[in-house]
Amino acid sequence: MRVYFLSCKPAALKLNGLYVGTIDGFERSLELDPADRVLAEVVPGENLQPVNFFIDEKFFAAPPDFADVYLMEGDALIYLRVYGNKEPDIKVIMQTRFCGNLVTVFSQGSVYLSVEGAQYTLTPIYRGFADCRAEQVEIGGLPALILRGDGCAIILSESGKIIFSNRAESVSAGEKLKVRVAFETCTAAYAECEYAYDGEKLTLVCGRTEETRPPEKSIMHFAFFESVLCRGDCRKYLHADIAGRAKEISGYLGNFVGVTVPTEKFYLKHGDIPAAGLVYPKSANLYEVKYFGVTYKEDKIDNIYPVI
Repeated sequence: MRVYFLSCKPAALKLNGLYVGTIDGFERSLELDPADRVLAEVVPGENLQPVNFFIDEKFFAAPPDFADVYLMEGDALIYLRVYGNKEPDIKVIMQTRFCGNLVTVFSQGSVYLSVEGAQYTLTPIYRGFADCRAEQVEIGGLPALILRGDGCAIILSESGKIIFSNRAESVSAGEKLKVRVAFETCTAAYAECEYAYDGEKLTLVCGRTEETRPPEKSIMHFAFFESVLCRGDCRKYLHADIAGRAKEISGYLGNFVGVTVPTEKFYLKHGDIPAAGLVYPKSANLYEVKYFGVTYKEDKIDNIYPVI
């Protein structure tokens, strides 16, 4: 099995106690056998906590909280998503009172949201809230609290319940809640959504996805799959022969949550075909990558098929 390693922070990788190199946002790979039960140690910089784990069948079936695992045609990718901070002290980042709730964002290794009111909740949140500010607003005349972080937002209802938590370029309140979300796609797409609010939950009432630059011909198939994922206008990538079935494509591809570039091993096996890996969730922190290819007719996609 070829195992690929990625890390959210530059880190040293040790296997069975031997230093094998550094890992970061560019994938590195090694041939490993899960039956050997190799001990992996990952030591990041920035005074962050190291992590360690055995690379075995149990790890690939139920990854720990700090790692995401992607299964790919007999191979696997391990993404070290988060490292704890060695600083043990509690640091209050933001605290405010809202509709009888005491709302606190604090750090202690990771970043947490605490809400004390009629009930008490403690929620781990995205590290972008390490710099957080709060704004009390009204959505459709009903009170809500917006917590803004670095490119992300959380919205609390009057009862202190989280009703929105996502990456967001901008969030604005009025008669409706308006959110703009940028996607990391080859067309630099973004979505603008509007939500109605009834005091307990948000309901999407309208939304649109726009692509801000056209893709190069060589990566058009990636742009197509990303367009399906982001609920954009995938019809423009399709040949007239199948454009009328554009609405069926999402159901055909299923509930995928990401689009990836196939591995070198994929191209050695299948040749240099226009294909992409679609990421499907299996369980917590565990994903399966399935490959789909396309064929072209008159520079438009006229067929979509699974590559097996």
